[in-house]
Amino acid sequence: MQRNDLDIQHFKGKLEDEKTKLEAELKTVGRINPENKADWQATPGNIDTAPGDENELADAIEEFEEHTAVLKDLEIQLNEVNRALGKIESGTYGICEISNEPIEIERLEANPSARTTIAHKDETLP
Repeated sequence: MQRNDLDIQHFKGKLEDEKTKLEAELKTVGRINPENKADWQATPGNIDTAPGDENELADAIEEFEEHTAVLKDLEIQLNEVNRALGKIESGTYGICEISNEPIEIERLEANPSARTTIAHKDETLP
């Protein structure tokens, strides 16, 4: 189902800008997994500490855990943006994944990677 009432290039530009920003943020807390280019791994904090310095080691572990949490959220957002860009390519962008109805333009302006209409925003998607 193709939508004809959307400026697809406008939304594609918004999504590509968001993708660039997300990838830049991801690089501050992680790196691409060399074994799976679609996956990101958190980078450890500064672990150049003396083996006996438990406080510095604890700080490094805490920083790694923070990187992991931030990375997870950013990676989810990046996956949503990539999914939306794929929908643009397949001609299904802007269609609710639950009702197959057009997603409100206002919703797409606020969240270009939205997968559902406002009415279905709280429903679980795979």
